[in-house]
Amino acid sequence: MDPVSVGLLVALAGGAGGELGRDAWAALSALVRRPFRRGGNGGEDGPATGSGEAELARLAQNPADQGSAQALSTTLAVRAALDAEFRAVLAAWQEQARLVPVDDRSVHNTISGGTQHGPVLQGRDFSHLTFTMAAPQPNRPPGGSGRDGDGGDGGTAG
Repeated sequence: MDPVSVGLLVALAGGAGGELGRDAWAALSALVRRPFRRGGNGGEDGPATGSGEAELARLAQNPADQGSAQALSTTLAVRAALDAEFRAVLAAWQEQARLVPVDDRSVHNTISGGTQHGPVLQGRDFSHLTFTMAAPQPNRPPGGSGRDGDGGDGGTAG
Protein backbone atom coordinates (compact mmCIF):
# COMPACT_ATOMS: atom_id res chain seq x y z
CA MET A 1 0.00 0.00 0.00
CA ASP A 2 1.28 3.46 -0.91
CA PRO A 3 1.73 5.90 1.97
CA VAL A 4 -0.77 8.71 2.22
CA SER A 5 0.60 11.72 0.37
CA VAL A 6 1.96 14.48 2.61
CA GLY A 7 0.68 17.02 0.08
CA LEU A 8 -2.80 15.54 0.26
CA LEU A 9 -2.79 15.61 4.06
CA VAL A 10 -1.62 19.25 4.14
CA ALA A 11 -4.22 20.26 1.55
CA LEU A 12 -7.09 18.51 3.33
CA ALA A 13 -6.06 19.83 6.73
CA GLY A 14 -5.95 23.33 5.22
CA GLY A 15 -9.49 23.06 3.91
CA ALA A 16 -8.74 22.46 0.23
CA GLY A 17 -11.29 20.76 -1.94
CA GLY A 18 -14.38 22.45 -0.57
CA GLU A 19 -17.11 20.15 0.71
CA LEU A 20 -15.41 17.04 -0.69
CA GLY A 21 -12.21 17.98 1.12
CA ARG A 22 -14.02 18.53 4.41
CA ASP A 23 -15.75 15.17 3.99
CA ALA A 24 -12.43 13.45 3.27
CA TRP A 25 -10.80 15.04 6.34
CA ALA A 26 -13.76 14.00 8.53
CA ALA A 27 -13.58 10.45 7.16
CA LEU A 28 -9.84 10.29 7.85
CA SER A 29 -10.42 11.60 11.38
CA ALA A 30 -13.04 8.91 11.99
CA LEU A 31 -10.74 6.27 10.54
CA VAL A 32 -7.84 7.27 12.78
CA ARG A 33 -10.13 7.12 15.84
CA ARG A 34 -11.15 3.52 15.08
CA PRO A 35 -9.86 0.98 17.56
CA PHE A 36 -6.41 -0.32 16.67
CA ARG A 37 -6.18 -4.08 16.16
CA ARG A 38 -2.76 -5.61 15.60
CA GLY A 39 -2.73 -8.22 12.88
CA GLY A 40 -6.36 -7.44 12.05
CA ASN A 41 -7.52 -10.42 14.12
CA GLY A 42 -9.27 -8.51 16.89
CA GLY A 43 -6.25 -9.00 19.13
CA GLU A 44 -4.36 -6.41 21.11
CA ASP A 45 -5.51 -2.83 21.42
CA GLY A 46 -3.22 0.10 21.94
CA PRO A 47 -0.16 -0.21 19.72
CA ALA A 48 3.17 1.17 20.78
CA THR A 49 3.26 3.22 17.59
CA GLY A 50 0.02 5.08 18.31
CA SER A 51 -3.23 5.36 16.44
CA GLY A 52 -2.40 8.61 14.66
CA GLU A 53 -4.77 10.77 16.73
CA ALA A 54 -1.96 12.93 18.14
CA GLU A 55 -0.45 13.48 14.69
CA LEU A 56 -3.89 14.24 13.23
CA ALA A 57 -4.54 16.80 15.99
CA ARG A 58 -1.15 18.48 15.44
CA LEU A 59 -1.79 18.75 11.71
CA ALA A 60 -5.30 20.12 12.31
CA GLN A 61 -3.80 22.82 14.57
CA ASN A 62 -1.14 23.78 12.01
CA PRO A 63 -2.33 22.65 8.55
CA ALA A 64 0.71 24.00 6.70
CA ASP A 65 3.21 22.02 8.80
CA GLN A 66 4.84 19.50 6.46
CA GLY A 67 6.51 17.78 9.43
CA SER A 68 3.16 17.07 11.09
CA ALA A 69 1.78 15.78 7.79
CA GLN A 70 4.83 13.52 7.35
CA ALA A 71 4.44 12.20 10.90
CA LEU A 72 0.77 11.42 10.25
CA SER A 73 1.58 9.73 6.94
CA THR A 74 4.24 7.58 8.63
CA THR A 75 1.94 6.64 11.51
CA LEU A 76 -0.83 5.68 9.08
CA ALA A 77 1.59 3.50 7.11
CA VAL A 78 2.83 1.73 10.25
CA ARG A 79 -0.70 1.21 11.50
CA ALA A 80 -1.77 -0.15 8.10
CA ALA A 81 1.15 -2.60 8.18
CA LEU A 82 0.05 -3.88 11.60
CA ASP A 83 -3.74 -3.87 11.13
CA ALA A 84 -5.16 -5.55 8.02
CA GLU A 85 -8.66 -4.18 8.56
CA PHE A 86 -7.32 -0.64 8.95
CA ARG A 87 -5.17 -1.13 5.83
CA ALA A 88 -8.23 -2.06 3.74
CA VAL A 89 -10.29 0.87 4.98
CA LEU A 90 -7.37 3.30 4.58
CA ALA A 91 -6.83 2.10 1.00
CA ALA A 92 -10.52 2.71 0.23
CA TRP A 93 -10.26 6.17 1.83
CA GLN A 94 -7.20 6.97 -0.32
CA GLU A 95 -9.07 6.04 -3.49
CA GLN A 96 -11.87 8.45 -2.55
CA ALA A 97 -9.47 11.17 -1.38
CA ARG A 98 -7.70 11.15 -4.75
CA LEU A 99 -10.93 12.47 -6.27
CA VAL A 100 -10.81 15.62 -4.12
CA PRO A 101 -9.58 18.64 -6.11
CA VAL A 102 -6.88 19.70 -3.65
CA ASP A 103 -4.69 21.53 -6.14
CA ASP A 104 -6.48 24.85 -6.41
CA ARG A 105 -4.46 25.90 -9.41
CA SER A 106 -7.47 26.97 -11.41
CA VAL A 107 -7.32 30.39 -12.98
CA HIS A 108 -10.19 32.83 -13.32
CA ASN A 109 -9.20 35.90 -15.32
CA THR A 110 -11.49 38.83 -15.97
CA ILE A 111 -10.87 42.03 -17.86
CA SER A 112 -13.64 44.57 -17.82
CA GLY A 113 -14.19 48.25 -18.36
CA GLY A 114 -12.15 50.52 -20.52
CA THR A 115 -9.48 49.89 -23.06
CA GLN A 116 -6.30 48.10 -22.15
CA HIS A 117 -3.16 49.68 -23.57
CA GLY A 118 -0.35 47.20 -23.75
CA PRO A 119 0.04 43.50 -23.20
CA VAL A 120 -2.48 41.64 -21.10
CA LEU A 121 -1.56 38.20 -19.82
CA GLN A 122 -4.09 35.74 -18.53
CA GLY A 123 -2.93 32.67 -16.70
CA ARG A 124 -0.89 32.00 -13.56
CA ASP A 125 2.66 31.55 -12.36
CA PHE A 126 4.44 33.74 -14.88
CA SER A 127 8.13 34.39 -14.43
CA HIS A 128 11.07 35.83 -16.33
CA LEU A 129 8.92 37.92 -18.68
CA THR A 130 9.99 41.12 -20.40
CA PHE A 131 7.76 43.49 -22.32
CA THR A 132 9.02 46.13 -24.70
CA MET A 133 6.39 48.74 -25.39
CA ALA A 134 6.23 52.05 -27.24
CA ALA A 135 5.62 55.14 -25.18
CA PRO A 136 1.92 55.83 -24.64
CA GLN A 137 0.38 58.10 -27.25
CA PRO A 138 -1.95 60.96 -26.26
CA ASN A 139 -5.63 60.27 -26.75
CA ARG A 140 -6.70 61.34 -30.23
CA PRO A 141 -10.25 61.71 -31.44
CA PRO A 142 -11.24 59.14 -34.06
CA GLY A 143 -10.54 60.26 -37.66
CA GLY A 144 -8.44 63.25 -36.72
CA SER A 145 -4.88 64.15 -35.92
CA GLY A 146 -5.69 65.38 -32.48
CA ARG A 147 -4.84 69.00 -33.41
CA ASP A 148 -7.23 71.88 -33.07
CA GLY A 149 -8.73 72.89 -36.36
CA ASP A 150 -10.56 71.07 -39.07
CA GLY A 151 -9.95 67.53 -37.80
CA GLY A 152 -8.39 66.65 -41.12
CA ASP A 153 -4.84 65.72 -41.90
CA GLY A 154 -3.33 68.77 -40.20
CA GLY A 155 -2.96 70.80 -43.42
CA THR A 156 -4.19 74.38 -43.83
CA ALA A 157 -7.61 75.18 -45.18
CA GLY A 158 -7.68 77.35 -48.11
